[in-house]
Amino acid sequence: MIARIWSGESPLWLLLLPLSWLYGLVSGLIRLSYKVGLKRAWRAPVPVVVVGNLTAGGNGKTPVVIWLVEQLTQRGIRVGVVSRGYGGKAERYPLLLTGQTTTAQAGDEPVLIFQRTGAPVAVSPVRSEAVQALLSQTDVQMVITDDGLQHYALARDKEIVVIDGVRRFGNGWWLPAGPMRERASRLKSVDAVIVNGGTAQAGEIPMQLRPGLAVNLVTGGKA
Repeated sequence: MIARIWSGESPLWLLLLPLSWLYGLVSGLIRLSYKVGLKRAWRAPVPVVVVGNLTAGGNGKTPVVIWLVEQLTQRGIRVGVVSRGYGGKAERYPLLLTGQTTTAQAGDEPVLIFQRTGAPVAVSPVRSEAVQALLSQTDVQMVITDDGLQHYALARDKEIVVIDGVRRFGNGWWLPAGPMRERASRLKSVDAVIVNGGTAQAGEIPMQLRPGLAVNLVTGGKA
């Protein structure tokens, strides 16, 4: 049902428009408050790269984060990752992941990134605190944030947006009438746009996820 509403196939999105206008107003005021200096973003002493999206739902951000970490590590750059840690609940924050950290504590994606890359990963609802934890306990030279494009309390040096090339922006409206966290015009201010699947448009970077080995989680067998 949500997919039909957000794609515009169901007219129910019209009933949700007032809430969308409110969402757009609040999110716009938050961004404006940082832009004009009413609120101040915290800036890390190392470069910060945000990998985010404009819509709700999974667009392929985490595979892009993993790829970036691997590429930068191969070039001799020490990279750390921060995340909000959706789906996890730690006893205290910020949480610096270890080999014993569970998905119940940190969420699925941070644990996946840590296990796949071996890079330091910190989780906190306040991303600046996660960055400070990385800086105080590791020697990272650059920080990548998994999501957080709309988290303007953390200053960033580069912004990368990942788009689902099939769904793209649906009916184009803010949540909950549509899938948008910000309007598509926000793409004009980011540094790179990566399109996962579908057809990339002019100025966009195409990306295609391909399945690898299938792993039996019970036996550990691979096929």
